[in-house]
Parts: sequence; C-alpha cells; structure tokens
Amino acid sequence: MSVSTSECLACAERPLFGRRVALVHPAWHSCGTYRVVLGQIAAYRALGAEVFPIAVSSDPGFHPARGWIWKSFNQATPELDGGARYYGGTPFRALFAARFLREALWPYIHGDQAVIRLAMAERARLSPAVEDATYDLVHCNHFFLMPVARRLARHAAPILLDTHDLQARQFALINETMPWLRPRATYESMLAQELESMRGADLLLHLNAEEAKDFETLLPEKAHALLYPAIPEAPTGPGGPDIVLVASNNTANVESVLWFLSEVAPKAPGVAVKIVGNVDAAVRSKAPEQYAAYKEWFLGRVEDPGSVYANARLVLLPTISGTGLSIKSVEALSSGLPLIATTQAMRGMEEAALRLPGVVTVNSAAEFVQALTLAAADAPLDEAARRASAGRRYYEARFSLSAYKASLGVLAAALISATQENSA
Repeated sequence: MSVSTSECLACAERPLFGRRVALVHPAWHSCGTYRVVLGQIAAYRALGAEVFPIAVSSDPGFHPARGWIWKSFNQATPELDGGARYYGGTPFRALFAARFLREALWPYIHGDQAVIRLAMAERARLSPAVEDATYDLVHCNHFFLMPVARRLARHAAPILLDTHDLQARQFALINETMPWLRPRATYESMLAQELESMRGADLLLHLNAEEAKDFETLLPEKAHALLYPAIPEAPTGPGGPDIVLVASNNTANVESVLWFLSEVAPKAPGVAVKIVGNVDAAVRSKAPEQYAAYKEWFLGRVEDPGSVYANARLVLLPTISGTGLSIKSVEALSSGLPLIATTQAMRGMEEAALRLPGVVTVNSAAEFVQALTLAAADAPLDEAARRASAGRRYYEARFSLSAYKASLGVLAAALISATQENSA
C-alpha cells in the first residue's frame, strides 16, 4: 500500500497519533504549574495523542465521587473544559487508618511536606474511566504524584516526570513560617523522599537549566532532558495605559510585592500600578498598613488574565525570591511589552535574556525606581511593535507551543518506542 506525501507529512507532524497519554497533575489553578499543564495538554493533542488530564487533590475529601466538591476548581480552570475532566483524591476515612496516622500525619505535624503529599497520592481514588484504562505514556507533574503515575502505568507504560524545580527546597521555605512540632523535618529527609520517588520514572524533564544541573548531579543514573515548558502566550495588543504587576498568592510573590510597595513605590510618585492576582489577600493579612496605602492598586484575581497584558504598556517584575523558572516572567516576555525586572525574575533562562532590548534588569530598589520613572514617561508600543519585539521573539524560540511540541514529540516518541522494544 502506497502512502501519499501529505500522509507522510501528517505522520511527521503528529508522531503520537493514536497514542493514549495519561497526564497527572496537581489540582491547582492560578499558578505557574497550571500554565505548564495547559501547555502539555495542548502539545500532546497537537502531536496527535488522546490526552487524559487527571487533576489530583492533596486536600482530604476531594475524591471523584463527590462531584460537587470540584465545582470551584472547575470554575477556576475553564481552559480544561475543552475535553473530559478526570479527578483524583483521598476520602476522609482513609485518613483515620492507623498506618496513615503513624507514617504520614505524625511526620507531617513535624513539617514533613513530602511524606503527607506522597501519602495522599498513594490513597487517592481516581475517576473510574482513567483508573481502568491502559496508556502508551504517563506524564506526571511533581514527584509527589508518582504513586498515581505508577498505578496508571501498571509497569507497562513509560513514565515521564516533570520535576518542576527541587521541591524539598520549596518545602523548606514553607516550613520557615510554620509552627511545626519539634524536631522539625529536615531538608535532607524531604529531599531523600523526593529523589526516591523520582527513581520510578523513565525520563526526568526539567524546566530550566539550573534545575537540570541539580538533578543530574543528584540522580546521575537517571535519564534527564532540559525542556523549557510551553507557556501560553499573552496578547500583544491592542495596548493601553496600564503599568501592571502580576502576582499569585505564594510566599515568593508576597515578599516581592511587599518589597516593591515599601522600597520602590513610595519613591516613584505619580506612577500608578495595577497589581493583578490573588496576592491581595496575603498582602492585606501580612501588611495591612501597606495594603491600605495602595488599596486602589489591587485588582485581585481576574477572569481573563490575557486582558491584563493586552491593555498594558509596561510590565513590572520586582521578584526578590523564589527558585526555578518564573512562569509569569515568560508570560510577560510573550506579550512583547517593555519589562522592568530584577535579575531574580529572569532566573532559569540563559544570560542572553538579561540583555534583551526592551528588558531592563535591575539589582536594587534604587535602580528599579530609576527605570520605572524613565519608562513611565515612554509612549506605549503598538501591536506590531510588540509582536516584533526581542522579548516576543525570545519567547517564540524557546517557550512557545510549537517549540515545546517539537521537542516533546521527539522525547515522548522515543520513550514509547524504547519501552515497546524492550517488552517485545
């Protein structure tokens, strides 16, 4: 049977045609991980695969049979409405078993963030439609969901694990502000659990160069690949008068917004900023006086994040802490807008990102104030200029769906092929 040229091209562009991919991810929204997951789903579908996205909650009681409890998650994730939704979570009664109390809850009240997440994933019930199915590939996000991934793989499908930064480091930062019992869980003990879980994957994907280097050193026996995530692009117009700062409610973002409000904003009079995202509640709680002084700036969570960039003329990235690739920095680059960013905001990218025309990188509050004062007087770019900007081109070459799709297709197809050859 002959194959036409067009069919050959279609096969090349869709190397995963007919493959079934279980995509396991935390039931999170309004965060970097969620944006990465959306890119994964879009890429697999563009590669021809049938994708089964499975949102797994770490909160007790969020099991699939309780459909009503997922209402708020569904409302906050309308981008997932384009296909079937699947869920995973642990019933309350599983938490009262002696083994859970002894092996998970007791270490958790000492600050062991790793053990509680792994324990919840081990006990998670899944939507029957995905629990009983077979897959060609399981793509897992975050080490603590590996118990679910292994269950779905059934020792037959390969597991591709997206590491999303070194999580033990994040857990240690979280624990600094928590009143855990002593002795507290150590970074080393949580890291050991993280690494042991990762050993069950066939390929480890890393979102940035720093993360890849760390894990290659920690797990030299595993296969690794650096693959920048597909970040949904922000609109490049029509443009507007807004100076925007986007921040969700996590520790690094809260610290960064507070730094900006205390060290930069008071020294740039006459400049008004729109602070978008659910960071507002944390700022109000942690620094009520600062929040009150700039209350009009906080817009809270918005239904259409893209509109924030569409109607802006300048993006501020006053990041002073955090690890791993900053998803919101990539989103800002994709908008083609001028940026003022701390060096920390551009972490995880090549040095070239710090020297892009239209991106002003600063290392102090004084430099940020100076850059903001100058940029506030600039005329806004039109849509054509934004689309042709260096920041937008940098995004398209490294973080666009097309770039991600091409690399993911090669890695996933090779992994599936190797697994099938070994089992033959």
